[in-house]
Amino acid sequence: MGDISKDIHSKFPNNRVKALLNIIYTANWINSCQNEAFKTFGISPQQYNILRILRGAGEPLKVQTIKDRMLERAPNATRLMDKLCAKNLIDRFPSEHDRRVVQISITEEGLQLLESIPKDLNRELLKNLTESEAEELSNLLDKMR
Repeated sequence: MGDISKDIHSKFPNNRVKALLNIIYTANWINSCQNEAFKTFGISPQQYNILRILRGAGEPLKVQTIKDRMLERAPNATRLMDKLCAKNLIDRFPSEHDRRVVQISITEEGLQLLESIPKDLNRELLKNLTESEAEELSNLLDKMR
């Protein structure tokens, strides 16, 4: 198992500092692993998140609604959607009720791409944790926020 003290060759003044740096270090490790995994499918983890949001909604959504539901509040969400649109994974169209509002829907190609991505793609990230340890970690992270 990893030890952040050894990984970054550092000592910490207390366990709270160590925990905070460990969360940041682990988040970067997770991002790196996910970027690599999704590269195979030609999308980023953030684009995957947008596609899942749209599939789960089952109806077109406003851009702002998608931004609000994203795991990572990306200021570049519009650019991410531009790329998905260019790949024909989503469609954009004006709202019937307000032409200033843009609606986004997932295309059949987008649904097919999601189907091709293994459901357990991220399972390896938590392979060293038991189910109860994963629950405890999740509860601690919720408590922290």
